[in-house]
Parts: sequence; structure tokens; C-alpha cells
Amino acid sequence: MDLLNTLVDKGLRRELPTREEALAVLATSDDELLDVVAAAGKVRRQWFGRRVKLNYLVNLKSGLCPEDCSYCSQRLGSKAEILKYTWLKPDEASQAAAAGVAGGAKRVCLVASGRGPTDRDVDRVGKTIAAIKEQNEGVEVCACLGLLSDGQAERLKDAGADAYNHNLNTSEATYGQITKTHTYADRVDTVQKAHAAGLSACSGLIAGMGESDEDLVDVVYALRELDSDSVPVNFLIPFEGTPLAKEWNLTPQRALRILAMVRFVCPDVEVRIAGGREVHLRTLQPLALHVANSIFLGDYLTSEGQAGQADLDMIADAGFEVEGAGTTTLPAHRSEVAAAATGGCGSQGSGASVCGSSATADEAGSGCGSACGGCSGHAGHEAPAAAQAAGPVPAQAEAGEVRPGLVAVRRRGAGTDLAPNA
Repeated sequence: MDLLNTLVDKGLRRELPTREEALAVLATSDDELLDVVAAAGKVRRQWFGRRVKLNYLVNLKSGLCPEDCSYCSQRLGSKAEILKYTWLKPDEASQAAAAGVAGGAKRVCLVASGRGPTDRDVDRVGKTIAAIKEQNEGVEVCACLGLLSDGQAERLKDAGADAYNHNLNTSEATYGQITKTHTYADRVDTVQKAHAAGLSACSGLIAGMGESDEDLVDVVYALRELDSDSVPVNFLIPFEGTPLAKEWNLTPQRALRILAMVRFVCPDVEVRIAGGREVHLRTLQPLALHVANSIFLGDYLTSEGQAGQADLDMIADAGFEVEGAGTTTLPAHRSEVAAAATGGCGSQGSGASVCGSSATADEAGSGCGSACGGCSGHAGHEAPAAAQAAGPVPAQAEAGEVRPGLVAVRRRGAGTDLAPNA
């Protein structure tokens, strides 16, 4: 296909595709899917080799959020039967993080529900960051605490945070249909505050909320303009008890096309498969690794992912390798800029290798991620018996149907007495 050859050439040169080209990727047929994945894979390998960065989520404070984000199980008025608890103590959060690091996570993402942190909350998170870094040498820490006020990003940076996550989620044109308690501009402002403070900016999207192809392209182009170092691609987890419970709009093939479009528009950034990959990509998850270079290990904030060991087996079976702690995630031209601005986020370790290089055998047991995915459900262990009994996921969900059997609510890990699924 001339389209794919053009997109590969542009991706290798870090040149922005046209909007028409990005839309054309989303419009390709299922017969062309493997060609699309192969083309996106060429761009992925140019900048990231066959490395997969692992990230691990710790939900510091779960539920009871005053915001009304329609996709979120922790939203104001949510009837989703999720875990609800207030702030974990620093030692509890450090213990939770250690489980992910032991499983190979290179980055720990600290998430807290709410509109945004108070100054006291920033102090609390600072102590948690210190506790995690004291116990886990070389680990990257990303904070995801909501909208930031002036000066808070700088304080998080001084406390040892490496990155800050705040997703745009959807296009500016449709944002008001998803959330009314804050604006799209508020989210852009927080990402810019993180950037200005020297934090590595992580911002992504949620696909499957009923948006158009144009909306998807708009938000990905906005993320490129914001120059995020990492772009998490979440696939909506339609929690029963939320306004979007009936939005089953994605197929595995559609999810792969979305990931490929993101890779072509953002060729040299960390593209992460985030929340909902198990529900929507299902058995095609290994194919997605040819497009994305980062995943969350194990579970999510309020829903369960597949077991951490299954993630590691999937990476190895697909011919990829876990990125080691001493390996630079971003290509040299991006990591050098990040190091100058942040003091080295994303490039820890002396003698760190650069784009396209492989982690050594000793590094393969380490890990690192790059910021948080988004409040579409995250963090935990083995799926409960009820979820396992639900059986295999059908090839495609019926539109407009609530399907609680496909969403396993997290019952293990942070905030519980049960071991996490790391």
C-alpha cells in the first residue's frame, strides 16, 4: 500500500503525517490489518528495538472522587462496586510498589482519585516517593494526582518524582460530553505545568467512548503538539454503574488500528497499551506489542488485568524483551533533551543504552514504565472465581449491552490484605 510506505518513511524521519493519512489508517479493512501492524512495527523497531517497558500502578486513594468523568468507576455518583479507601501510608505504598518492581516494572505510577492534590497531599506523596526510591534503587516514579495548582509540579519534582501523568482522554470538541466538572483546557494546563517543572510529561487517551475517527485523530495530534514523552492508549472498560456502561464499541482489530495510528503520529515516543487491553485486544495482545513499546504489568486501578506472569510470558513468546533499569527508554534525541530538562528521567543509570539497543540478560529481570494510564480502571491479582466462571470473551460485544461479566473488579493488591497480581 502506498499509504503505509509513506507512513513508514515519515515515521522513520519523525515527520508528521497528514490528517488524511491518519484517518486512512483507521479506515483500513481487516484484510489489511497485518500490513498496518507490520508497517507500524517498522517505525516502532527503529526507535525502540524489541524492548517492552513495564509499568506498575499503585492506587494511593480509591473511589469517592468529586469529578463526573463518565468513563470512570471512581466518579461522583458511580455505582460500580469498586474498592474504596483513603490514602495509603508511605510504607504501604512502598510495599505495593515493590511487588511490581519484583515483577520487572521499571516505573511505578502513583495514582490518587480526586480533582487535584492539596498542598498537604503533595507533601504526603513526596514522602511516599521517598519511601519507594529508598527501597527500590533506580526505579522511576510517576505521579497521577489530577489537576495541578501553581507550584505543585515543582514540589513533586523536588520530592523525587520523575514524571507526571494527566491524560487528555478525548478531543477538545467532544470533551464536554464526557466531563462537565472541569474542562479540556484544564487538562492541557496541567500537562504544560508538568513540562515546565522539568517532569517528563505523560498524557494519553481513552478509545471506545463513542468518539469518531476525527476525534481520535484530533486528540493524538494534540498530544504530539504537547510533546508528551509517553502516550498511554486506554481502551474504555465499561463499568456497570457508570454512564458509559453500554459503550462496547471496540473490536481487537479496531484497537490495533488505533494503536497503529498513534504510532505513526507519535513515532518516537513511548506508546503504552494501558487500561482495557485484556478486554478489547484479547488474544491479539501479542500483535499490539509490534506497535506499542510499553504496557502496564498486572492489574489496574479498579479492575483486574491478566496475571503479571502471563504478561511476561506473552512478551517472551512474541519475541520481545523486558527493558532493563539501565536502559534509556526514549531515543537519544529525546532522552538527551529530557535529561537536560529533568535531571535524567527516562535515562537513569550510567552507560545507559539508546534507541534500538537491547537490554542485557542481567537487565531483563528489571523493569520500568513511563507514567500512568488513566482512570478507566487499574491494579491487583488473579481474577475472582465469578469472573473466571464467566468464560471466554465473545469475539465482539453487542452494542448497547451491559456486560458486567467481562469486567473483573479489583479485589487484591493495594488497599486490601491480599497479594497483588504483579
